[in-house]
Amino acid sequence: MKNPFGEQQVPGSYHNLKERMFKKVNANVNDQILVILQTAYENALNAENIVLTRPERKRLFSQVLKLVLEDMIKKLDDRSSSA
Repeated sequence: MKNPFGEQQVPGSYHNLKERMFKKVNANVNDQILVILQTAYENALNAENIVLTRPERKRLFSQVLKLVLEDMIKKLDDRSSSA
């Protein structure tokens, strides 16, 4: 909802604020995280001297990415519950 007296948005509810913050942060961070994870994955494959077909690389990356993100979520949950 736009403020009729200016360009700023009406603050609204906590949920609206959370959604706006999510959109702004997600737009900036999503691609950066994916590039970092892809680079780390490629470096790990090169260090292990592993040769995989393109479909195998893609499938393994998806599986490793899922594990990394699940671990990050667990760490965030642990951190927020101890605070």
